[in-house]
Amino acid sequence: AICFFLFWASTTSFFRLSSVISTRRSNTIRLKSWNTIGFISKITMTAAADTNNNNNGASSEPPCKKARCDSTASTVRKHHAGAAEALRLAAGDHEKKYDGDIVRKRTEVEEQVIAKEHQAEEIIHALPKDSNTTVPSVELFLPEILKDSIFVGHLVTDLDSVAGAIGAAELYGGTPALASEINSETAFALEKWNVTKPKPIEDILKETPKVDICLVDHQQTSQMNPSIDSDQVVGVIDHHALQSKTIVTDKPIYIDIRPWGSMSTIIAHTFLTHKRRPPVAVAGMLLCAILSDTLNLLGPTTTDWDRLMVAVLADIAGVDDIQLLASQQFKAKSKDLAHLSAVGLVNGDQKSFSYNTEGFKGDIGFAVVETTDDDVIMDRIDEILPELVACKKEKKLQAIFLAIVNIVKLQSCLLLCGPTETSLANAAFGGEISKNGTVMDLGKRVSRKKDYIPVLTRVIKEGWTKPKDLPRGPSVADISSHLEVDPEDPYGNVKRVNDEEKSAAQEKDMATESIVEEKKDEEDYNLVIA
Repeated sequence: AICFFLFWASTTSFFRLSSVISTRRSNTIRLKSWNTIGFISKITMTAAADTNNNNNGASSEPPCKKARCDSTASTVRKHHAGAAEALRLAAGDHEKKYDGDIVRKRTEVEEQVIAKEHQAEEIIHALPKDSNTTVPSVELFLPEILKDSIFVGHLVTDLDSVAGAIGAAELYGGTPALASEINSETAFALEKWNVTKPKPIEDILKETPKVDICLVDHQQTSQMNPSIDSDQVVGVIDHHALQSKTIVTDKPIYIDIRPWGSMSTIIAHTFLTHKRRPPVAVAGMLLCAILSDTLNLLGPTTTDWDRLMVAVLADIAGVDDIQLLASQQFKAKSKDLAHLSAVGLVNGDQKSFSYNTEGFKGDIGFAVVETTDDDVIMDRIDEILPELVACKKEKKLQAIFLAIVNIVKLQSCLLLCGPTETSLANAAFGGEISKNGTVMDLGKRVSRKKDYIPVLTRVIKEGWTKPKDLPRGPSVADISSHLEVDPEDPYGNVKRVNDEEKSAAQEKDMATESIVEEKKDEEDYNLVIA
């Protein structure tokens, strides 16, 4: 039995030693072969444990790296920005040594990873352990190209374009400007936060013609102020879709377009990501603009980013009752509508969209009127419909719509001024039509950006064509007319004047004046005779 045991032990030891020798020989041959081809970028060492034992636990790793690894081996990450293996097998400053005295130089990727290891370790240390949590930024980019630029919104100026321009000018170091006159809601916000109304872009360009310009809240040339030269545009900050007539430049420009509910949300977010606190007045303006564009965070374009920025800005601006602020500014927005002419209602917030499909080519105008009392607008439908037709003719549009949006009930209706509009609206929305075919119920659709234009675009791209032999629409478009300021309107509204009617009125006035003059001459004559 003793002899058998000794025979078994010696045999087992022999086979184990043979296996180790064979494995090492295999590794040496494989290493030499791969090194010859130049592909030793990642090698699995099957005899790594034996190598460590033969070195009596010593490591060729530099002292600083060894201390960092070995002192807290159970808690520190093992990969060291992807270079742990290169550090463990380090030989000299730029080499990597394997068993069998095989040495090679580190690859470029290893060198780069090692060079960035300390910075990477700091970033990793700052990361939350939960992978679902947001991550702090490594380094943020603030475009120098926008410094000293003019920030200007679109024609038919609204609160988001003005507040966004003011906020961007504060953030990037420039000057805000107006593309057109402000509305009552914007005037409310400027007064509320004691902010000076920006200068018109035309005045600024007269003073400094070659200044750089950043477009805010738009990127279509059809919405640009005509005094702006596209070559001067160095940036775009917007939250709208890239559709027809998007600006084209000869040089790279700064672009920041995000699918959020408001352009002012982008500016507020950029303030925070750069760890900058916006001034109270700027925070208040941005806050009002987000509330306006998202319909008090109830509109379909609202995102979590809008909600978060509203909470942050309200805190910075010191707003205790956010609902009260929203109600006040929406009331201010509706205040204008009661005094606007039909021309103002149709053109006040109108945008045009171009299409070029096999079945339809041309521009479509889409106007929106937001109000807290849609009955006030609906009572003027007989005045608005002819203005839609006249506007369609003047702007050479293929179709024109006006949506009346109740921002309290969050519902809307669409005015239809002709058979083309009726056909397209039926294909796109299919709502119930009333008032002799001039009004369509759009239900809970309230956003031009999300509810109206995307649906119209899809229907047109899917093959909608203007039906042939349509009945003729309202004939007011055949009547020559022009726009002029109403001299009797205390608000200075623009009205449409029928040229034929004005000519007849002028002839009547001239005839009346002639009769008066003749009567006066007769009275003077009788007085002389007497």
